[in-house]
Amino acid sequence: MKILRYKYNNLIKTGFLVDDRKVIDIDYLELNNKNNLNSNEKYILENKLYNVEPIFLIELITKNIITGNENYKKEKLIKLNEIELLSPIVKANSLRDAYSFKKHVEAGRKSRNLPMIKEFDELPVYYYSNHMAITGPGNLFFNKKHINKLDFELELAIIIGKKGKNITVKDADKYIFGFMIMNDWSARDIQKQEMALNLGPAKGKDFCTSLGPYIATKDEIKKVKSKNGNIYDLEMLAFINNKKISQDNAKNMHWTFAQIISHISIGTTLYPGDIIGSGTCATGCLLEINLTNKTNKWLKLNDTVTLEIDGLGKLENKIYMENENE
Repeated sequence: MKILRYKYNNLIKTGFLVDDRKVIDIDYLELNNKNNLNSNEKYILENKLYNVEPIFLIELITKNIITGNENYKKEKLIKLNEIELLSPIVKANSLRDAYSFKKHVEAGRKSRNLPMIKEFDELPVYYYSNHMAITGPGNLFFNKKHINKLDFELELAIIIGKKGKNITVKDADKYIFGFMIMNDWSARDIQKQEMALNLGPAKGKDFCTSLGPYIATKDEIKKVKSKNGNIYDLEMLAFINNKKISQDNAKNMHWTFAQIISHISIGTTLYPGDIIGSGTCATGCLLEINLTNKTNKWLKLNDTVTLEIDGLGKLENKIYMENENE
């Protein structure tokens, strides 16, 4: 199941992707088990709150009240190119970003003549980003202070589907509801300055995170089981103005999402709607590419950045300067 949030005829709607080419509005699906709805679920459906924030769909889908695209009215299908895709998530409960691709870390340290840090193999670290600064596909308007050394980051993100605490690695994959592409936009000059104080990143990161173009539930995603949780065999690509500059695979994550979830949940409760990023994949940002190639190239105004991951579509954004009066 692939869940979208989109604008059509000036209305914000929620629907599902059919055959990767068309969209069906949730209102045209035949819902199952409606007699088993609790009062909160009935309120969500009756007031169509899922059109405001699709996080509300998690509890409905996990209880099989919504089962997918098998029951829909074909005459109500909308072509994908007739809608404006929005972020599938607007207000996440939280936004964490991990540091799981070892080759990305190694490349950056090697380029600075630094040895690999042994602590990387000891625990899957993460930081909090701004869960209220989430965007989707489309045009982005950045503050002039973020444009100087603006960078993208190619990442895979998960959304948590059920509440849990002190989760074991063995059970952790059960807590994943679905997957999205994530672009962790970064202002590298600001990030470098603030991290010199051994705290952060914060202002270099908290201005924007793009997610989308849809949520693919975990049954849609290719995986291989291992003792450390599922490994996801997904090609990851990044393009700037249609030129490919990054390529890696999610199976190269040193820390699995199961390990990351388990670590985060130690003494801490995870909730449906929490988002966790994988961290940048190898070659997945200009910072790493510049360090490796001894270059100094950054994103510019009017550049288009396209991120692509198997089974998750394409997340495309074009860069503009925001109005200084905003």
